[in-house]
Amino acid sequence: MGAERAQPESSHRLSLRSPADTDPSGRLRGAALLDPARAFLSPNRESPRSFRGPCPGPAERGAARGGFPGSPGQAALPPRVPPARAAPGTGSAGSAEPPPPPPAMDLRAELLKSIWYAFTALDVEKSGKVSKSQLKVLSHNLYTVLCIPHDPVALEEHFRDDDDGPVSSQGYMPYLNKYILDKVEEGAFVKENFDELCWTLTAKKNYKPDRNGNSVVSHQDAFKLWCLFNFLSEDKYPLVMVPDEVEYLLKKICTAMNVELNSCELEDFLSQEPQGQGGLTVWQFLDMVNSGRFLRGIEQEAISMAVEEVYQEVIEDVLKQGYLWKKGQLRRNWSERWFMLKPSALSYYMSEERKEKKGSITLDKHCCVEVLPDRDGKRCMFCVKTSSRTYEMSASDTRQRQEWTLAIQTAIRLQAEGKKSLHKDLKQKRREQREQREQRKAAKEEETQRLKQLQEEKERKLQELELLKEAQRQAEILLQEEEQRRRQQHEEMQRTLEIQLREAEQARASMQAEMVLKEAEAERQRKRILELEDMQERLQEALQQEVKARQDEEAVRYAQARLLAEEEEKLKQLMKLKEEQEEYIIRTQMEKQVLKQEMENKNKCLEEAQKQLEEVRVNRQRVDQDVMAAQRKLRQASTNVKHWNVQMNRLMHPIGPGDKRTNMSGGVFAGYQPLLSRRDSSLKLKQRVEDKGSDPTRENSKENVSNGGSSSTLPSPDADTMATEPSN
Repeated sequence: MGAERAQPESSHRLSLRSPADTDPSGRLRGAALLDPARAFLSPNRESPRSFRGPCPGPAERGAARGGFPGSPGQAALPPRVPPARAAPGTGSAGSAEPPPPPPAMDLRAELLKSIWYAFTALDVEKSGKVSKSQLKVLSHNLYTVLCIPHDPVALEEHFRDDDDGPVSSQGYMPYLNKYILDKVEEGAFVKENFDELCWTLTAKKNYKPDRNGNSVVSHQDAFKLWCLFNFLSEDKYPLVMVPDEVEYLLKKICTAMNVELNSCELEDFLSQEPQGQGGLTVWQFLDMVNSGRFLRGIEQEAISMAVEEVYQEVIEDVLKQGYLWKKGQLRRNWSERWFMLKPSALSYYMSEERKEKKGSITLDKHCCVEVLPDRDGKRCMFCVKTSSRTYEMSASDTRQRQEWTLAIQTAIRLQAEGKKSLHKDLKQKRREQREQREQRKAAKEEETQRLKQLQEEKERKLQELELLKEAQRQAEILLQEEEQRRRQQHEEMQRTLEIQLREAEQARASMQAEMVLKEAEAERQRKRILELEDMQERLQEALQQEVKARQDEEAVRYAQARLLAEEEEKLKQLMKLKEEQEEYIIRTQMEKQVLKQEMENKNKCLEEAQKQLEEVRVNRQRVDQDVMAAQRKLRQASTNVKHWNVQMNRLMHPIGPGDKRTNMSGGVFAGYQPLLSRRDSSLKLKQRVEDKGSDPTRENSKENVSNGGSSSTLPSPDADTMATEPSN
């Protein structure tokens, strides 16, 4: 789907030249085209030293420097806010015009991703620093591809050589923000050229395809996969793509080739592949694709077409493209055009090469799309209504019409919601879903931790209960020992009762009082034991209730899942029945139209046959009348010939010599003979003309005469003459 974009070859060739090789207008001074390896990837001509900071301009001296957002060792910096513009009429005279407003933050983030790759590619020693000469050339080329007016004064001022040593990303970011990113205007440059510049720098160092030419993807396809990776990667550095986005991209490529992705094999590969920062880097991703593990048995051309289709859909925001029939506005004729739908417009071209653009339909929230009935010999029709015009179009089949109408409705919805890209919105939604999954996972872990704490608390209380039981046993042992001791004392007291009666009575009283105290203490211990046993029973009941509640919750959850699955299956069956019913209705209508057309054709043929029969009858009557008139004329001519023959016989008598009357008769006959011959020849000529005029009519009525008509054959005047001449 879709052909290669026809762009001039010069637009893909970016000259990597030094600012010193150009004049202020950006033109080359002589042969200043540099080789990328010599311009960027050569060893630093300046010896790396400890970084003492770049040489900022006067307005930036002392300002805090920040690196790429989210880069290792650096906090994610907020976007740089440009200084507020002064109101018209305020400020000093002759002050410079304020810079234009910065581009949208999503565009800035996309540009920073590609620039990050270019910067890290120039960092040959992986120290986080790049020489100033290389950054000069990089900045000059960024000016060129981003279509920003060159500012050589600011470039030389920022990178002047009064401070030796390379520059880190923290020192390059102020210049990048102020003089490049703040001046970028969306739509004023070709982003593919910008990406290709950064890809050229980073691929030469990091991309290592198979040297034997056995790579699954070509170099151009690897560039497009690199662009797709940057689009789907996380907004933190170093750039990585989470496994969900890797699976999403591979599924889209496989879907474009009508191939199913093996998710289990992908999970095994991702589990074995070492992942930094929670995802794959672009080079790991390209190595995975080039390994052919997920694209076995597929030709490189098919893979290239699939990558091109996904690139156009995701990067170029092409929602749908293909051939449609379009009705003209002035001549009202139908023409086949190649349509390409984007969120902002529906453009159409002469062919899929998109070399000759025929027009464009601007979409906004006031537009709508409607399905039209078949007419004018076209089927599967629909129209796009704008505020100024209605465009009628026809698709090849019902499925294509449905896909086009849904895609146009999606574009109108994006315009109504103020969104410029469908896949940016989908990427944000997928990111939010991942965050929600992480939150649910954290909540589940927190719940598990809480249950673990409750279990530990329960075990602790059980240990306390065991300690109480042990204390109870110890108390019983002490009571038994005390009872034995009391009995021994009682026996001693009995033996000495007679000797020490008072002392025994006092000892007895003290012993009774002590027994009362002991009994009260034993009663308290028994009550405490009963309370602990009751508490243990309540804890066991609470534990059983909690287990039962969890079991009930699991059962309800399984039931809900089963009901949802059954409902989804019924919905699929219903949709399938609805599609079959619609197909049957369309097929019945088409058969009805065919039968109706056949009946109309038969009726027309019958009417034409009846008309021809009437014409044949009329021609037959006219021919019969002509035949009768010709016969009358022939009879009259035959009578006239006989009369003249009689007259000629009467005048042709032998003439005797010397008979003056005979000379007169001979003179009369000699003068009369030419007159008779002339009249006879005129009659023959007239008869021939009539015969020729009646021949076409006779040919037309030949079939009717042969079917039973009593047609008479015209006698030839020559035959009549030949018949009468012997009688003379």
